[in-house]
Amino acid sequence: MASDAPLEVLMVGTGEYTTGFVGGGASGSDKKVGVVGLTLFDLRRRGKVGKLSMVGTSGHKFPAVREHLTKNITKVYNNLDTSFSSYPSNDTTDPNAYKAAIDALPPGSAITIFTPDTTHYAIALYAIERKIHVLITKPAVKTLEHHLALLSAAREHGVFVYIEHHKRYDPAYADARYKAGGLGDFNYFYSYMSQPKSQLETFKAWAGVDSDISYYLNSHHVDVCESMVSSQGFVPVKVSASASMGVAVDLGCDPKTEDTISLLVHWVKKDDTSKRATGVYTASWTAPQKAGVHSNQYFHYMASKGEIRIDQAKRGYDVADDGLGNGLMWYNPFYMKYAPDEEGNFAGQGGYGYVSFEKFIDGCRLVNKEGPKALETLDKRGLPTLANTVLTTAILEAGRRAIDEGREVGIKETEGGWELI
Repeated sequence: MASDAPLEVLMVGTGEYTTGFVGGGASGSDKKVGVVGLTLFDLRRRGKVGKLSMVGTSGHKFPAVREHLTKNITKVYNNLDTSFSSYPSNDTTDPNAYKAAIDALPPGSAITIFTPDTTHYAIALYAIERKIHVLITKPAVKTLEHHLALLSAAREHGVFVYIEHHKRYDPAYADARYKAGGLGDFNYFYSYMSQPKSQLETFKAWAGVDSDISYYLNSHHVDVCESMVSSQGFVPVKVSASASMGVAVDLGCDPKTEDTISLLVHWVKKDDTSKRATGVYTASWTAPQKAGVHSNQYFHYMASKGEIRIDQAKRGYDVADDGLGNGLMWYNPFYMKYAPDEEGNFAGQGGYGYVSFEKFIDGCRLVNKEGPKALETLDKRGLPTLANTVLTTAILEAGRRAIDEGREVGIKETEGGWELI
């Protein structure tokens, strides 16, 4: 691929986040037309992206997906081109179709992975070994061992691997991360993020089996906190966790499915171990159906010289609609703004969901232009690269193990990186 050519991109996973198509129609969440596909279709219109393709395990749904995208994107956004090549064929089911789809890409292309957490590692490694850049939805992988293995492979093959931690680009969160640097030593962090019980219908196939609510939602705030305090020299040293159960099981989910998970993380300053901090990260997917928001999301950060509080659930924008069951909704156009501009084109380029993908695309093109030396530049920029998200994975796995093993799990730095003890 020419270094300045538009990037060829394969979307791995065809569900809610990629297309907004769930269960035979548009998602009932705030992502009715998805995020990944719409963003990449618009980046193609802008010349940063070229040929697009999509792969799932079943080709049978592609005719309906194309119809959905034509109706809800092409006809809404000034005939925006939503064409893409698809794998497997429309009459085939193949859980390994991603291999043929990746094999069809020239080196220097990219993939986006929005599939169940347990599949991330195999798909990402297959792409990396073929010199394909990779974006992975959070969490990157479920284990520290797999994270470090992908990091080693990415460095060996000279490709950019980026974790889609879009909350880093929420304007309020980004500003708070900057201001935290002037508030002295980290002391305490509490966060909460939730989604309504209806999401368990969307995720019923894997909820509690392939992954849990901590990997799915706590990953946001663990990453935000770790990226805030790592520059101060704070590292996590041990993790305990607690889980609530009962609601998801009553809704028909697997008996192992937890409703709400809280992680308690102990942090220590490396160059002065007398300075310690506490982080509490709570996530739930059994919030009320009619809470007025799709996702509650807030945190409280306290340091030696000040504190920060952010509540990003109700952003001063509410809509009363007789057609809504609960009548009143608080919307978040700062994530994805779906209203078209005055010419009818998609106009959400400033939304932090879109910004996250554009930073990945720009990073891939930089590596294609300047070579693997650009990978160090991207790490230094503080982007959520594999190298910059190791401890987030360590904390999430430690939390899972703390619940499963009924003990406190340690995190230790070693010559080779990090390990859980």
